[in-house]
Amino acid sequence: MANILPSVSVQVNHQWYGTVKLTNWASAIHFKYGNRRTFKVKKMVNLRKDQVHGEDFKDRARNARQNMDLIANASSRSTGSQIGTSLLTATETKGLENTSTYLFRAEIGGLVKVYVGRKNLKYAVLIEISSLPQWADESDLVVKWGIFRSDSSSFMPFDPQMSSTRSESNSFQTPLIRKGQNMLFSWIEFDLDQAPFYLSFLLKSQSNDPERNLEIRSHRKTNFCVPVGIRSGHPAPLGISFSNDGSVNFALFSKNSESVILCLYDGKADKNKPSLEIALDPYINRTGDIWHVLMESVWPYVAYGYRCNETSSNGQGDVVHPKQVLLDPYSKILGSLLPDRTAAFSPMNCIGNLSEVPAFDWSDEKHPCLSLENLVVYRLNVQRFTEDKSSQLPTGVAGTFSGLIEKLVHFKVLRVNAILLEPIFPFDEQKGPYFPFHFFSPMNLYGPIHDSLSAINSMKEMVKKLHANGLEVLLEVVYTHTTDDGDSAAHKVGLQGIDNYSYYHFGCGMASGSKGALNCNNPVVQQMILDSLRYWVTEFHVDGFCFVNASSLVGRVDGDYLPRPALIEAIAFDPLLSKVKIIADCLDPNDASFKEVRFPHWKRWAEMNPRFCRDVRNFLRGEGLLSDLATRLCGSGDIFSDGRGPAYSFNFVSRNFRLSIVDLVSFGDSELSSELSWNCGEEGSTNKVNVLETRLKQIRNFFFILFVSLGVPVINMGDECGQSCNGSPLYKDKKPFDWEALRMNFGVQLTQFVAFLSSFRMRRRRLFQSRDFLEEDNIDWLGSDLTQPRWEDKSSKFLAMTLRENNKVSESNSDSSHEEGDLFIAFNASDQSERVILPPPSKDVAWFRLVDTALTFPGFFSTNGELVVEQAAELLAYEMKSHSCALFEARRSIS
Repeated sequence: MANILPSVSVQVNHQWYGTVKLTNWASAIHFKYGNRRTFKVKKMVNLRKDQVHGEDFKDRARNARQNMDLIANASSRSTGSQIGTSLLTATETKGLENTSTYLFRAEIGGLVKVYVGRKNLKYAVLIEISSLPQWADESDLVVKWGIFRSDSSSFMPFDPQMSSTRSESNSFQTPLIRKGQNMLFSWIEFDLDQAPFYLSFLLKSQSNDPERNLEIRSHRKTNFCVPVGIRSGHPAPLGISFSNDGSVNFALFSKNSESVILCLYDGKADKNKPSLEIALDPYINRTGDIWHVLMESVWPYVAYGYRCNETSSNGQGDVVHPKQVLLDPYSKILGSLLPDRTAAFSPMNCIGNLSEVPAFDWSDEKHPCLSLENLVVYRLNVQRFTEDKSSQLPTGVAGTFSGLIEKLVHFKVLRVNAILLEPIFPFDEQKGPYFPFHFFSPMNLYGPIHDSLSAINSMKEMVKKLHANGLEVLLEVVYTHTTDDGDSAAHKVGLQGIDNYSYYHFGCGMASGSKGALNCNNPVVQQMILDSLRYWVTEFHVDGFCFVNASSLVGRVDGDYLPRPALIEAIAFDPLLSKVKIIADCLDPNDASFKEVRFPHWKRWAEMNPRFCRDVRNFLRGEGLLSDLATRLCGSGDIFSDGRGPAYSFNFVSRNFRLSIVDLVSFGDSELSSELSWNCGEEGSTNKVNVLETRLKQIRNFFFILFVSLGVPVINMGDECGQSCNGSPLYKDKKPFDWEALRMNFGVQLTQFVAFLSSFRMRRRRLFQSRDFLEEDNIDWLGSDLTQPRWEDKSSKFLAMTLRENNKVSESNSDSSHEEGDLFIAFNASDQSERVILPPPSKDVAWFRLVDTALTFPGFFSTNGELVVEQAAELLAYEMKSHSCALFEARRSIS
């Protein structure tokens, strides 16, 4: 028989006699498969209750089993499914491998229990029906079933050569067999290579009486449906997770989706078309608002995404087009639907890779573990920092994380100890890094070969290398909005396509004004943000985060601000995140404006300080009050005296949005009024010596005030070499770092000046790197003639201060006495020179000039200093040029 049987479906009847398994075979067994041959096997065995006697029963039963084994073995060598019924004892059920059990309620009452597992290199499905109402006639019930993957309304043919698309022609019937008085069951087997799919079935009466003809479905009025080759899966963790047995669990949040389809790609066929699509059943594959499925093996698939059909929950009639394949928000490795890696990267062509993040060797890593007050921060854009040909880096290194490693010496020259990276999340290249569409992976563009794995590995190498050289790595992150490509229902992408109404704000007039404004008050969005932050700390070992557009994180739907925003508080007290640096930056990248709010901090949150930038710019252009400058020099107590301290103030005078330092002193027309810039006498480029000299002094003044102020100084990439955008404040007009300019005289002197200021700040750390504000005994405020400053006089443009440390060392400790001498710091924003009287020094101590920004290079700063000579008895006077700053240190005089 094994030689003549084709691929078969087997229909067999059984009966149960007491506690002994007996088989009552029908007089004929029909074999049929598709359009193949049909034939009959005559009666093989007929056992009746009165024929069961001792060894006679055993022999006959053994023969019956052997005959059925022949049929089963023949069928197992065929293609397709084996449809049949047999009695399964509890022991045989347990013999199924990787068994999943599903329990349904029938619409007329009763229970339907389905076991799905593997046995004898096949998938086996056991259907048990129990407790049907007494009025339901069970004698002629059959299981009517078919299989599908992505469309439950259209069953698939078993044979690939069969091209029928009619669902009815691809459906089958299997009889139900009684097991005891109140139970019916049926048994179906499938070849392993047919999976994965869903088995959809209903119970149908074959009675000729129309009044008794029933079709029984689930209590949801839908077919019973169970996955085969896939399992229900688990709702946590979100994303994909790999098990040791090779299975992969998929979990996706989508509250408002009517249906979710898992799309798998094998990487061989058309990359724009999934190789396999599996519709997730809302009864089996959904727990709460989480859709989930477990695949026993993902081979040969290499990438995945989802199609979501979202319902409209706000009456706007906006339904997502289900043809767009969407990126899993929790995907860790990203791939592209486009074969060309150099093509523009956007959420429209991005999918997730079906692979684990490879292990990385973090051995011998040394975290710098710097305190806030000791930081000197350098902000940069990964791509623009080294992409210019002047960097002299090869392709595959220039413009990548690896490029930062190659330029490590530049950070050492500047003596910075923390690198603040502009957003590195995947973003739409047409919009820029401040409009991300994903939060769990670095941008592919920053990897040596522009793919996700190379970006991940090279970033980790960069972090490890920077840590080994004493530099911390901070990330600017944007969690308040995403790129808003979803302007129409047909083109919603990413989170917008997965669950628009859960992830985003609608009709609320949020301050950001972006269609892609994330609803950070939604617990699901908050959890995603927390999961993302923890992932970057644990997987990439970053040292902290700067939250761009942070004011939107504390906003309500109506535009007001929450006194205790849940997300901000959760971050502050998270066991992992509370150990890294967290910085709020209230700049809105949508319009490059600052939204100043009283940010809730729980003594954990630091802040980017736009008031420092505003008041320093106003002072240096000859406007503003002296009291405003004094407040910024002392650590902005008006903001940070609420239980924090000056170390929580991240000070800056320029940034990647708005004008660079060079442009601040070169452009000042009415269109740039919000920049508080001053062109020093002529707009734009000029050859006038006096204008150029003033501009140079102003640039030095900006750096000087930044470093002698309490708080954390933040330098912006390019300012140290005079980078200009020709007066454009737009982010899109920012240029790559010019390494050739760094080697010019201007770049050399500014780089050396920054290095000097950083070293000086470290040497006098008791004053400038304190977590606490200065006491009144530590500081004296003076005018040019040692009188009190004219605080509220807007015409007054000179301010000086004397700083002294609390703990004086003994005079016998001559090696360090000069380090703890008093400091005299003066600022002249007038266009006139100022004759400054220095405070009389103590005995055996003299004033040494360390900085005068009006002098020429290299003499305008000096580590050793220049002695200030008395011009009259006990009178020390010093002439400060217009628009200049000066620093003096009291040191033991040398006879």
